[in-house]
Amino acid sequence: MRDLVDLHLHSTFSDGVLTPTELVARAAGLGLRAIAIADHDNVDGIPEAIAAGRQAGVEVMSGVELSVVWQEHQDIHLLGYDFDHNDAALCRALQDFRDFRANRNRQILERVNARLSEQKYQPLDFGEITALAGGTLGRPHIGQALVNAGCVRSMEEAFQRYLVPCNVPKRYFPVDEAIDMLHAAGGCAVLAHPPFIEVSENGLEQLVDEFIDLGLDGLEVYNSGADNATIDRHLTLARRRNLVITGGSDFHRPEPNGIELGKGWGNLKIPYLCVEEIRAVSAPWQI
Repeated sequence: MRDLVDLHLHSTFSDGVLTPTELVARAAGLGLRAIAIADHDNVDGIPEAIAAGRQAGVEVMSGVELSVVWQEHQDIHLLGYDFDHNDAALCRALQDFRDFRANRNRQILERVNARLSEQKYQPLDFGEITALAGGTLGRPHIGQALVNAGCVRSMEEAFQRYLVPCNVPKRYFPVDEAIDMLHAAGGCAVLAHPPFIEVSENGLEQLVDEFIDLGLDGLEVYNSGADNATIDRHLTLARRRNLVITGGSDFHRPEPNGIELGKGWGNLKIPYLCVEEIRAVSAPWQI
């Protein structure tokens, strides 16, 4: 597998359960040549991953996953690659975003605790949940706390009974601002897992063309939401528009019959060519 990669992994710095070092170790064990940890709105795990990669002989590319909005399209995900993870403007924007999210999640927890009190459960502690998160706090961490406290039996139940009815609207980066921010840090902007965008195939082509006008560089063709026919179709779409091709499993946690690191649902094979294409369009900078 030395010419295979996985460029979409999540660590404990967002909503994954493995540390950057543990992700690198798993990638090395699988024989992957390169990885990127693309945590949600967070680049704090990149230095640890780079250091671990040097020790394990795994290339680590900087990555991030941003929640973006465009016109009527809500919560589209944009991946950034091969940028300077110490870029001051990028780090400041991500910190502002996380500060908003932390306040949002505090409000969600207040609503959840009010419902728990009505049901004679003990309230959850925000500090303990923040410690559980370790990095970027999100609703899955509140869900896990609900499971740990015995209030629900599963994450699905946590969302159905508490997190959905107690939700507070999210904030998103406008997609044009997100692309410009990644470019200013020397990076490459890629539209994440297109099968999960709620549009038709014709609608996807139109959306991609609109994003290209805003500076989009690439398309995550190889992903865990695509079968072979979809991969071929999106590969053609990208090639016809001279877009960079990328791929990743979107791995969050090891679980039975779940998404596997480097393999997706078991048959994902992402070529090292993706790394080369990203580096061909990103601005050179020194780690």
